[in-house]
Amino acid sequence: MLQAIGLTSTPRRDAPPAVNDLTFEAPSGRVTALLGAPRSGRTTALRLMLELDAGRGVAYFRGRPLHRIAHPAREVGVLLGDVPGHPARTARGQLRMLCAAAGAPATRADEVLEVVGLAGLGDQRLGTLSVGMDRRLGLASALLGDPHTLILDEPADGLSPRENSWLYGLLRAHAAQGGTVLYTTGDPKEAARTADRVVTIGGGRLVADQDVSDFARTRLRARVAVRTPHAARLAAVVSREARAERRSVEVVEEASGRLTVYGSSCAEIGDTAYRHGVPVHRLADEIGDTGPVARAETGSEERGEPAPEPSELPPPIRVRPARGPLRPLRYELRRSLGVRTTTVIMAAVLVVSAAMSVLLARTDGTALPRVLAAWPALLPLPPAALGAGLLGALSFGDEFRYPALAAARGTVPRRLGLLLAKLTVTAGFALLLATLAVVCGAQSLRLVYGPDLIEIPANAFALGASWAGLTVGCAWAGLLAAGVFRVAGAGIAAVLAVPVLVVPLVQKIFAAPSARSVAGLPGRLRELAGWQLPQQADHWVLAVARVVAQPVGTALALSLSALICAYLFTSLRGKARW
Repeated sequence: MLQAIGLTSTPRRDAPPAVNDLTFEAPSGRVTALLGAPRSGRTTALRLMLELDAGRGVAYFRGRPLHRIAHPAREVGVLLGDVPGHPARTARGQLRMLCAAAGAPATRADEVLEVVGLAGLGDQRLGTLSVGMDRRLGLASALLGDPHTLILDEPADGLSPRENSWLYGLLRAHAAQGGTVLYTTGDPKEAARTADRVVTIGGGRLVADQDVSDFARTRLRARVAVRTPHAARLAAVVSREARAERRSVEVVEEASGRLTVYGSSCAEIGDTAYRHGVPVHRLADEIGDTGPVARAETGSEERGEPAPEPSELPPPIRVRPARGPLRPLRYELRRSLGVRTTTVIMAAVLVVSAAMSVLLARTDGTALPRVLAAWPALLPLPPAALGAGLLGALSFGDEFRYPALAAARGTVPRRLGLLLAKLTVTAGFALLLATLAVVCGAQSLRLVYGPDLIEIPANAFALGASWAGLTVGCAWAGLLAAGVFRVAGAGIAAVLAVPVLVVPLVQKIFAAPSARSVAGLPGRLRELAGWQLPQQADHWVLAVARVVAQPVGTALALSLSALICAYLFTSLRGKARW
């Protein structure tokens, strides 16, 4: 069962709240329609229940608010608007990625594809899906965790009548198994045809909460709305004439001189009022969800009387950060490998590196390490480092562009697990790219110039460590900058800023004469640690010190430190805001 109690949105400026003290229930085993005209507060009510908007009130899902549920995807399935996803990703790849986020096995993706009728379209790209297939995929995403409650905003929007029939059949089957279904709609006839219970709202307030049979009997009948200063007199006259003519006419008197007449027409009511000299201020045909109950509840507001103040304010609703994936490493691997971008970038880097290595080897002035790294003096960074930085920037940049983990929130969760997973995966791609670039360069030189050109230098280990540190550092710089500034372009700019802006500053510092020496650093570290370090540790410490002492290494270390501090600052500020 879903219980919404006292939902009230935060008003903007001087405007009234979009949802005001809304209370209703959606029982288990039944399909509940939240009915209302545009701007009636339907979507805002759903967002308040899901803690996506700030306000007051509480929503209980089988007795627990959403933030108290350990695994929300296994309790609540949500479909709000379109499904965010990279247009080049396949439907199956999108669902497999979300399976890792929800903690579900990968086989669940094929199961829900079959449930929603997309079993044969799993390899189709998201960018090629029609409106109907996109809605089916959104419903499949909501069903991934096998939730008890389904919350859907206008699920039939843009669907054909045949697809509508299929959709509501699926929702009714979910309810028949004991689940709870709540969906919004603006069509009262659709609500009467597809729901078991209809909750009608207007102006953000509850208008009626009825069983579908009562709703169809009282709210869908054609009626004439009349406003007159002599309501009682006109009601008596209309009823008397209807009895004389043996017509079935029902007249309902309401507040503020209003009448609702069932079984008649505007022409008949107007003629009757004219014959008896009754002035009429309003005369209109009505049908739909704006019946007498709505007027009875909002009559005090229309008379200018203040609305009654609640005796106790409901608890505040705080917008909470999005949940991170339950299996972050698996999620990030599927996200990275689910599109061709990663493969295309790596292939382009390897081709460019091999070609540049061949060209650099034609001159005698270029050292062999620079030839293998394909790093001419004219470029700020080698192609492998630039490619690693681009992969890192897209790792977070694509999350903000296609926020699959944070639908309708406009941001992605700043969880430590997700950050560590992205750092691990981008580091792995960077090391793989660095290794393949050197191997491709060496093989190209062997093919073009023969095997005599390749010689293993004496400091091959230190060079390899520097090369690995450069590519991984660029990948992390791009990733962190994209995470801080929420755009992939900022990550690429941060990578390029290291050699263009930071390195010259570091070179000026190292250009000054040194007054101190780091000789004896391993021994002092051993004394500081208080325990005996192995002899090999001295070699490792000195190797790391030499790498960091290089201008590029120092610049990367400074840039990464600044970006990590900025990322943590924005994360803590976001948590404090919630």
